[in-house]
Amino acid sequence: MNWNTRVTELLNIKYPIIQGGLAHLAYSDLAAAVSNAGGLGQVTAMSLESPDALKKEIRKVKKLTSRPFGVNFAIGQHGRLFSHYLDIAIEEEVPVITMTGGNPAPIFEQLKGVNVKKLVLVAAKRQAVKAEELGADAVMVVGQEGGGHLGKDDVGTFVLTPQVVDAVSIPVIASGGIGDGRGLMAALGLGAEGIEMGTRFIATKECVHASEVYKRRLTEGSEKDTVIIKKSIGAPARVIANSWTDKILEIEKNHGGYEQLKDLISGQANKRFANEGREEEGFAWAGQVMGLIKDVPTVQELFDRIISESEAIRKKWSI
Repeated sequence: MNWNTRVTELLNIKYPIIQGGLAHLAYSDLAAAVSNAGGLGQVTAMSLESPDALKKEIRKVKKLTSRPFGVNFAIGQHGRLFSHYLDIAIEEEVPVITMTGGNPAPIFEQLKGVNVKKLVLVAAKRQAVKAEELGADAVMVVGQEGGGHLGKDDVGTFVLTPQVVDAVSIPVIASGGIGDGRGLMAALGLGAEGIEMGTRFIATKECVHASEVYKRRLTEGSEKDTVIIKKSIGAPARVIANSWTDKILEIEKNHGGYEQLKDLISGQANKRFANEGREEEGFAWAGQVMGLIKDVPTVQELFDRIISESEAIRKKWSI
């Protein structure tokens, strides 16, 4: 069946499926596997220790796939530090740059005159409109169901996606709560022209940096096993519930500020659970879609399943 949308044409990919940035998890292994399967894989820049490390990771991706891939910049917590990393992405002629978690204007400024596709993750209609004004080629819209950092408005994917579709002229990519062919077809039905998945790609064999404990929690847990932390400091984010997140929520309940929270919500605390499997000594991002995740396939097996499910639905709909 024909899977062409403005997203596949924009990014030169076979299927309109994008892998999320995934802090401390999205490296060359996963990115290349997603791109080889027909989607857009990504490397996460700001989890790497230096611009030179990013250069090495980009070159690894190029050895593993000849297909398009992206580099994600999570800019919220990094100020202008991203600029040297972005220089590397430009130098290495990365075809797609995605931006999450902050004001993307400085990145657009640095990318002026550069032949690269620019995607921005948004969590509100106003952010999508602004991204289009700045020059975004497409927006990724994350609803309240998603894992990691979310919007402050508590709006779900089903309502937010069509709102953004109506508000912008550039392609819209739906994110949050999507993990199978039904989610892909629902997103297309809402007017989106592609999907972004984060949590579902963590539970794959090629996500080698995710601990087995993390993957087990995703496959054995339900949609009720996530909580939102950091809401009190204006940066709501969905994670797997555990004793560590209980501590975070208790501090927030008692009106503790960033200084009391900073060690509990640090990147190191994230890595202890996500990378090292020390479940009660840190936290790990996850969306409510973990309630739909029951196994850890290869990325290719996951793509085959999603497309098979989607095509069965299209056949049922006779389209």
